[in-house]
Amino acid sequence: MATQAYKPIEGGVCAPLGFRAAGVHAGFKKKSKKKDLALIYSDTLCDAAAAYTTNKVKGATLRVTMEHLADGKAQAVVINSGYANTLAPNGMEIARRTCALAGEALGLKAEDVVVCSTGVIGQPPQIEPFEKYVPRLAKVVLAGDPAEKHYGSAAAAEAIMTTDTIKKECAIEFKLGGKTCRIAGIAKGSGMINPQMATMLVFLTTDANIAPTLLRDALKNDINHSFNQISIDGDTSTNDTVVIMANGKAKNKRIEAFGKDFDTFAEALNQVTVHLARRLAKDGEGATKLIECRVKNAQTDDLAMKIAKTVIQSDLVKTAIFGSDANWGRILCAVGYAPGTFNVDNVDVVLASEGGEVTVCEASFAVDFDEALAKKVLDCDEIQILVNLHDGLARAQAYGCDLTYEYVRINGMYRT
Repeated sequence: MATQAYKPIEGGVCAPLGFRAAGVHAGFKKKSKKKDLALIYSDTLCDAAAAYTTNKVKGATLRVTMEHLADGKAQAVVINSGYANTLAPNGMEIARRTCALAGEALGLKAEDVVVCSTGVIGQPPQIEPFEKYVPRLAKVVLAGDPAEKHYGSAAAAEAIMTTDTIKKECAIEFKLGGKTCRIAGIAKGSGMINPQMATMLVFLTTDANIAPTLLRDALKNDINHSFNQISIDGDTSTNDTVVIMANGKAKNKRIEAFGKDFDTFAEALNQVTVHLARRLAKDGEGATKLIECRVKNAQTDDLAMKIAKTVIQSDLVKTAIFGSDANWGRILCAVGYAPGTFNVDNVDVVLASEGGEVTVCEASFAVDFDEALAKKVLDCDEIQILVNLHDGLARAQAYGCDLTYEYVRINGMYRT
């Protein structure tokens, strides 16, 4: 529960002071005219932190980003969609050259530029689109002209999309020590999402003044309750990256230790990341419904998190939700194979949505319920699966989507 007001505001990643963004069509996807190259820029050097995929196969851009963020500093991010720069010839060279191009155009050191890619794995990299369009994007963000069609958070959010069907942006305003601060983010991700840290690409900006060590701690703690609790299809990508940059322009007293201000910042961060996580889950490839599993009265937070995520990962649960079939046995089955040791003899399951609420299981046994009401509940586009373990005080939630025919179609032809 929020301890203070966190006010939604417009502007996406450009809402925090000193940040600008842009996106353009550079031609990485030959058959598409959508924007596919983005730039996020701060007019001052930022404290920065990131989280990365635990997949042993890592994209070249991710490796370069890890090198560049080793000092906890960054000032710009270049992102392309359409190809992943993973397992590709000259991938590291292309990634480093991209940072150099952005550095030259923005007047920065190449090491202060972060680079990310998303798209098809193994596709040969191309430097020409970067050489042509990175300088153009740099001019747009340096000019900061809102009338420029390639300017702003929305343009960048579109440019990082692959099979996403909607842009994902969020920005909020909050107080730190009497100073107004802002934190914001854009994200992409629709398939190959089953994070072991944080999946997809997420870029967070804030004008709060916070030390890089505390920024890393805040991000590390947060992703376990936000992006780590998403699953679309059980696959963990090679390029998953979450980057946060803080330029301190809000001029709050610098956060250099745990305490009230750190907690306030962490809560603000969570407001943004959970919003983005839910948007990502709802926009899963081929998805028609968001599934949110809420587990309560578990023995520990860790158990609650594992159980919630196991339920939303179940293909049988996902297909039942797609078909509006209140097949609650699949839910209890998924609870039962979740990792950990816990009591499964007194579990209640409730299905809820804007269409109503229906109890389908009590004390781990069947109950009579209204099938027509259950279908009405499951016909909505946002479904909650409420699991009560009656075994402790801990709670957690996870986010996923239904599994549809369209998911198979998209991924059966993804490369072509």
